[in-house]
Amino acid sequence: MGVSRGCFLCVKVKMFVFNLIFWLGGCGVLGVGVWLAVTQGRFATLSFSFPSLSAAGLFMATGAIIMVVGFLGCLGAVTEHRCLLLTFFLVLSTLFLLELVGLLVFVTCRDKFDGYAQANLKEGLKLYKTEGNLGLTNAWDLVQTEFRCCGVQNYTDWFMDNRTQVPESCCMLPSSCQAESPQPRSWWMEACYGKVKKWLGQNISAMGIFAACIIVVQVLGIVFSMLMYCQVRRAEKYYD
Repeated sequence: MGVSRGCFLCVKVKMFVFNLIFWLGGCGVLGVGVWLAVTQGRFATLSFSFPSLSAAGLFMATGAIIMVVGFLGCLGAVTEHRCLLLTFFLVLSTLFLLELVGLLVFVTCRDKFDGYAQANLKEGLKLYKTEGNLGLTNAWDLVQTEFRCCGVQNYTDWFMDNRTQVPESCCMLPSSCQAESPQPRSWWMEACYGKVKKWLGQNISAMGIFAACIIVVQVLGIVFSMLMYCQVRRAEKYYD
């Protein structure tokens, strides 16, 4: 029983340390979200269908979920409570399965996703500089300035709804689009969707490493929680 108890303590310590790191990581992600919300104001999304899906909101929601899950794990490890350990195992396993399903759906429906995303972004252009859409306006200005692009598929996307000019964020120089008859050469000709997609492809290795780390952390949490649950259950039966 001494060896078994030693293994149990080892698993308990590992699970507590793992979940403490997990919880601290959640605090960091939440902090980044709060910082973005405070410093960027209503800097939101480019999306028309999901106007509340902002970078700050995503960080805060993700951080809050990580903190809750990490707290459950720490509490379960300290109290050796089977219910908490099982809850932690089920929550983490559910999140892991949802991530796998989401990845599978994205890979199999990538072409449909591209079409839907472009159509959705074009609808968002109609809300540019309209009342109550400051976040969407700021987001488009930032993307077009940083990536030196204009529109979703091309600059003509901005000429919907009887518009005659592109935004200043499309212009190569602040004054180049202010002429009475500005020429297309005055603004960036490349499409934003293609440039952002290309940038994501160039940084896919870094994103892959980050995703792999998340998967490893989650798998370790699932394994440790189940091992500890089994050890606690075995110990309870032994003393009974």
